[in-house]
Amino acid sequence: MTNYKKYWDEELETMSREEVEAYQLKLLKETLQFSYNRSPYYKQAFDKTGVKPEDLKSLEDLKRFPAINKQILRERQQAKPDFGDISCVPEEEMVYMSASSGSTGVPTASPFTAQDFEDFQDFEARLFWSSGMRPTDRYCHALNFTLFVGGPDVIGAQKVGALSIWAGAIPSERLLQILNQWKATITWTTPSYAWYLGETAKEHGIDPAKDLAVKKIFVAGEPGGSIPETREAIEQLWGAKVYDYYGLSDIFGACAGMCEEREGLHWAEDHILVEVIDPDTGEEVAEGERGELVLTSLKKKARPLIRFRTADIVSYTTEKCRCGRTSMRLHGIHGRLDDMLIIKGVNVFPSDIEAIIRNNKDMTGEYRLRVSEKKHMTHLVVEAEHGEHITAHKLAELGGNIQKECMKIVGIKPEIKLVNPGELPRATHKAKRVIDERK
Repeated sequence: MTNYKKYWDEELETMSREEVEAYQLKLLKETLQFSYNRSPYYKQAFDKTGVKPEDLKSLEDLKRFPAINKQILRERQQAKPDFGDISCVPEEEMVYMSASSGSTGVPTASPFTAQDFEDFQDFEARLFWSSGMRPTDRYCHALNFTLFVGGPDVIGAQKVGALSIWAGAIPSERLLQILNQWKATITWTTPSYAWYLGETAKEHGIDPAKDLAVKKIFVAGEPGGSIPETREAIEQLWGAKVYDYYGLSDIFGACAGMCEEREGLHWAEDHILVEVIDPDTGEEVAEGERGELVLTSLKKKARPLIRFRTADIVSYTTEKCRCGRTSMRLHGIHGRLDDMLIIKGVNVFPSDIEAIIRNNKDMTGEYRLRVSEKKHMTHLVVEAEHGEHITAHKLAELGGNIQKECMKIVGIKPEIKLVNPGELPRATHKAKRVIDERK
């Protein structure tokens, strides 16, 4: 048996905290200067706040710089198509883009230079290696490839040397056939889909724990991978170990993931600086306490993000892991500040649905979202009022049209329940659009 190295990049993964912070400070100074020089948005934002890149003397000084959020990314892209004035390089230097849906339903692009993309995939390889992937593995990548930043992560598996199967988002029966035929040892999907796929396998006479070769399941896109009860249920069903990952399209795919000890998610601290703040005061919270995750990219050139407020609620530790790695570890994602839903790994804002409903002349514009759990998967029902002129035999066609629009704009296919005009409650102040029936 081959005696493989323990770390993908031992020097980076075992730095002392002092070394990590010194390295981050060097990169941060370069990023602030580069962004100020190249991005019209950052120059204006820094000048308005009264700060200059040279004002940064320590990591603590970063809090003096203005924050950014998803809304600003959308606004700047729309103000200066196609990539916005936050971007720092011309399109000729961009080689890849991912995109995520926003509250207007208009995809927000996240561009990469060739070096950005190479850095992205090298870190994916580092995460895979820390989770125990080796060249002897067969890896089935079951994440969506359509504009989704998790799609290219399969290249990281190839850098590791694993035989990689680019499955993507395909019907469950087909995915099970691939897992069975090619004896995949590792796969990656969402926690809810991992459960659903295992249950589907049993319905087809396949015992995932006995009949399939999967020994590791990487999960992301939902909180379940860091919830012990959910993780254990999936592991029992599959006879495999579950590893939680975290990423966002705005910087790059998986930015953090579990090593083989599975005691938190190791962060890409040489690529991204983390702050965890009180969302109301903006002050950093103590280690172990919950706060909003704020990220600053340290190497990305196409579109650096400085103090990006994610709206994800997290807690963390900087204690050295039993694996020997010294990077900050997240304790998973505890929740969201906003009203965003995660349906089958896709971020869905109620306003995404609202734009579709209110753009349809056959609807009154009133709607409500009902979220439940079916077969351990999050299930979304869109309840919406049809117009007075819609006859009974037209309801099925109308529902199908709304479903198609949801798939096209948001990326999911919810159940549509059409109700009579006036049936949904009205609100004079804030309408309660989401009814969450999950336990």
